Amino acid sequence: MSTRIVALVGSLRSGSHNRQLAEAAVKLAPEGVEVVIQDEIADLPFYNEDIDVEGKLPAVAARLRETANSADAFLLFSPEYNGTIPAVLKNAIDWYSRPFGAGSFTGKPVAVVGTAYGQFGGVWAQDDARKAVGIAGGSVLEEVKLSVPGSVVRFAETHPADDEEVAQQLTAVLAELAKAATAEPQTV
Repeated sequence: MSTRIVALVGSLRSGSHNRQLAEAAVKLAPEGVEVVIQDEIADLPFYNEDIDVEGKLPAVAARLRETANSADAFLLFSPEYNGTIPAVLKNAIDWYSRPFGAGSFTGKPVAVVGTAYGQFGGVWAQDDARKAVGIAGGSVLEEVKLSVPGSVVRFAETHPADDEEVAQQLTAVLAELAKAATAEPQTV
C-alpha cells in the first residue's frame, strides 16, 4: 500500500522555487510514497462560511477536499511574503480546516518546508504555517524542517532536485513524513 502525501505550494508564480521544490519532492519520493501537488488552490475563493454549505459549495473546494481527504499526510511549501505565510496557502488551510473538528488535516501528519530569497529561507512564514495547520487539526511534525535560503541565487541555474544537499534533505523530510503517516496511533 502506498503512502499518499498531498503537497500544497504557497506560491502561484510560474517560475516559483517553492513549486520547483514540490516538483523535486514528487521526483524524489521514496518507493511506496506518492506525492501529489494540489494545483487548484489558486482557484479557491476566499474562505466564507456562507458558501461552505450544501448547494453553494464551490466545485473547486469540493474537489480539493476530496483529494485532501484521501491523503495520508501533507507537505506544505511556503515562501515568505512580507514576513509571513502567503494568502493562497492560508486560504487553503482555512478551507481544509472545515468542517470544524473533522477537516482534512485532522489527525494527519503535516510538515512545512520551503525556500525564500532571504538569509533564513522563509522560517517565519513556515512557523506561521505550522501554527495555522496545527490549529486546523493537523499533527504538525515540528522537528521536520527544511528552509533553504537565497533561493534566487541558489536556484538560478539549478533545479532543487539537482541540488545534492537540498535533494538529500528533502528526501529525509519525505521519509519522516511517510514514517509518521504509517505509524500506529499512540494511546494515552
